[in-house]
Amino acid sequence: MPSPLSRRLLAEFLGSALLAAVVIGSGIAAQRLSADAGLQLLENAAATAAGLFALILIFGPVSGAHFNPVVSLVDAAFGGLRRRDLVPYIAAQVTGCVAGAVLANAMFALAAVSISTHHRASPAHLLSEVVATCGLLLVIFSLVRTGRPATVPAAVGAYIGAAYWFTSSTSFANPAITAGRVFSDTFAGIAPASVPTFVLAQLAGGLAAFGLIRTLYPT
Repeated sequence: MPSPLSRRLLAEFLGSALLAAVVIGSGIAAQRLSADAGLQLLENAAATAAGLFALILIFGPVSGAHFNPVVSLVDAAFGGLRRRDLVPYIAAQVTGCVAGAVLANAMFALAAVSISTHHRASPAHLLSEVVATCGLLLVIFSLVRTGRPATVPAAVGAYIGAAYWFTSSTSFANPAITAGRVFSDTFAGIAPASVPTFVLAQLAGGLAAFGLIRTLYPT
């Protein structure tokens, strides 16, 4: 039996908040510790990959550890998440990521809220978000639908760590984390003007993944 909705929403909120804190906090630390941009990205990617692995292990048994509205949308489309739970899941994910951004700022003695000025929405970035999101969904649902859910935490961490490097957008692949990163004008931030097109690209990637999953893994 699934956990009560209140417990699942708490898990999604906490997991999303900690994910945002990992992404943004490690970006701040990398920027302070290293002068080289490549090394900063490596440090940010490594921390995010390891953090995702741990967070999915922690919260997966409670809520499925979505932490991502696109994952929840596709899961609902396949019948895994009840559709009446979709809006509460997304609300928990978005508010969690915003709270995590504030937490990361506070842990590094920055203003609790600082709106990012890092514009990212170039055509190359948007294409990267389609690819990154599609790939993430393929990793998750291919493993689940072929009876290998225990490998999801490691596979997702590895994929996101790699996607930091093979996409020009550094693989946000998540509308909730995109919204959260608005609230930190640091290495990992994104300007509000870039958010709508990023989210549209992520939704397009999710739609592409849904079609591919249905074709490759029909049962």
